[in-house]
Amino acid sequence: MSHNFPTAEDSRYREAISSLEKTIDRLKRCRPEERAELQADILQLDEMHRKATAGRIEIVIFGEISTGKSALINALVGRAVAEVDVQGGWTKQVWGTTWEGSGYIVPGFDRSEIVLIDTPGINEIGGEVRAEMADTTARKADMILFVIDSDLNETEYASLLELAAIQKPIILVVNKSDLYTPAQLDNLINIVRERVHGVIPDDHIVITMADPRAIEYIKHRSDGSTQTEWKKPDPDVQTLKTLILEVLEREGLELIALNAAMYAADKSDKVSTLRVKMRNRRADQVIWSMASTKALIVAFSPGIVDVIAGISIDALMIVTLSKVYGLDFSMSQARGLAKAIFKAAGVFALGELTSYGASAVKFLTVHLGTPVTAIPQGAAAGFSSYIIGRAAKHYFEHGGSWGTDSPKTVVRRILDDTDRESVLDHLKDEIRKRLRWNRHAAPAS
Repeated sequence: MSHNFPTAEDSRYREAISSLEKTIDRLKRCRPEERAELQADILQLDEMHRKATAGRIEIVIFGEISTGKSALINALVGRAVAEVDVQGGWTKQVWGTTWEGSGYIVPGFDRSEIVLIDTPGINEIGGEVRAEMADTTARKADMILFVIDSDLNETEYASLLELAAIQKPIILVVNKSDLYTPAQLDNLINIVRERVHGVIPDDHIVITMADPRAIEYIKHRSDGSTQTEWKKPDPDVQTLKTLILEVLEREGLELIALNAAMYAADKSDKVSTLRVKMRNRRADQVIWSMASTKALIVAFSPGIVDVIAGISIDALMIVTLSKVYGLDFSMSQARGLAKAIFKAAGVFALGELTSYGASAVKFLTVHLGTPVTAIPQGAAAGFSSYIIGRAAKHYFEHGGSWGTDSPKTVVRRILDDTDRESVLDHLKDEIRKRLRWNRHAAPAS
């Protein structure tokens, strides 16, 4: 991707766009199953990239039902673009409108625009879904307006703290000032300032009257009669508009750059966490599958064939695990790693010798000993495969190395952390199921 950046001095902006592009590229190069689960994140990053490279400023408005969020948008835009319902709570989805006539363009962007975004009330029913929606919207925002019409209640205060943690510029809007006398309004502002001290700067607390109540006017006629007329005063949001434009004039491009960089970092962390979770889940599936397969094959294969088959299964398991973690081991490399893990197990290797001894019994008795030895031999072999798989998983999690520990330390820790009886019982159950399916083995089982 190539861009015409606003000015040569805007290194932070260039770095932010670069971080976005690297994160997008990283996601698109994920494994297909990972990419499928991260599709929503990829789309969101693409949208953030389009936003940042177009110089689009997004101002998101939060607040409880009926605090006048929609009315505030109408007042700022200068026309009715949002429905205002006196009962409140009509906004069910996040939506936005371009603030035409704002008089601001991000320097260097001919098609720059400001978008005002409304959100559902923070205290509406179905709060969990809306909370997630609000968090996603806030993380994309360049600036946040938090609207109240009285002292903050517990829900409002908690929501404000959560938004402040996202580290975006916040303006606290005290709306519906026409509901108060001048003395009451002064008292309210003092209370609010004290409540949000350390969270919102004093100069980011503004008073508005977005949808004033109609006022009764009495006209006195020349004949001595009177006429009553109700009129709505003009909205008063000029202080808010001035503050918004001052912040943008001072920090507009920097806000875009900071927001893009933070968004890329947040998504990158999420991707890393999700990839680790998905890979670990897939690796565990591979280990259990291969351990069970080895247990069954070793238990029912003739003579020395079960030993050879067991070694091959361990190598195949390691090859499969390497691919899960984005590496590509050959069978030869896998056998070498399996032997290194087996050697690191030390005394534990004696358990595998039990498996080899059982193989000798089967060979010398022309397989008549199979029903007798199948369960213990298969379970022992499967358990060794499980431990080898866990150790190989640690090795691949650390990028193809043992990290700061030695192989012996890693294997010993795995052995100490593993519930041996639980694993063996699981493997024995798999063998017993196969024995029940085999009518020739039924009497011995």
